[in-house]
Amino acid sequence: MRDLLHFEAIELKHVAKMSLVGERKTLMTMLAEPVILASKQANEIAACFVRSFLLSDEKAYPYRHWLMRHALPDPFARLLAALPFPAPDRMTHDGRRETNNTKRIYFNRAHQRQFQVCADFVEAFNSTSMREFLHSMTGADLDDALLRVEYCQDTGSFWLEPHTDISVKKFTMLIYLSDDPALTNCGTDIYDATPDHTLVHTAPYAFNGGLIFVPSADTWHGFHRRDINGIRKSLIVNYVAPDWRDRWELAE
Repeated sequence: MRDLLHFEAIELKHVAKMSLVGERKTLMTMLAEPVILASKQANEIAACFVRSFLLSDEKAYPYRHWLMRHALPDPFARLLAALPFPAPDRMTHDGRRETNNTKRIYFNRAHQRQFQVCADFVEAFNSTSMREFLHSMTGADLDDALLRVEYCQDTGSFWLEPHTDISVKKFTMLIYLSDDPALTNCGTDIYDATPDHTLVHTAPYAFNGGLIFVPSADTWHGFHRRDINGIRKSLIVNYVAPDWRDRWELAE
């Protein structure tokens, strides 16, 4: 398949270099030029995401991470939020997602065939050029990584203990999909690496906002116990190592 992300004015690997030297005004002009992609929707998703990442709020402490707004085209994000996956019930909330592995939802091949919105998202993020762009921006080595996208709907007493992602995860991004004002305190918690894992800040939970980091030994994060008044919808986007065991979860 033809690579998805060929900008007429500039290749993505050069986009990142320009952003690092502060040429964002020029960059925005170039990104406004028509782009050539395999599908119109994937083109719009990719272009919007690149602009959002370049305008994100980068934090250095307690580890390098980025806070995004308008990560995806808003109409597309609303289509994602409206996917008819029922919120799981009878969940065991013990601070770990893997306890409920049998009830988790992924943008695997089956769901891509069933829902075009899932296929469009995967198409936008599964290209060589997107990987090169993310590498240029974050340093993550994604050359042989596999895309894994989870659709989360957290409710009730859900919580996550402070943790770091397992070593086979090479890149982590969360995109928040609920616009309920009652969920504004439901962003991901960022902790320091001290033994007590002191809370440093909570990522803003806003519709179509997001959080990016490259997993390492100090990227402690979680979701402390609090009331979830509604359904906390989000995507968890990972690029994972080729030896990922649960192949059915992958977008390949």
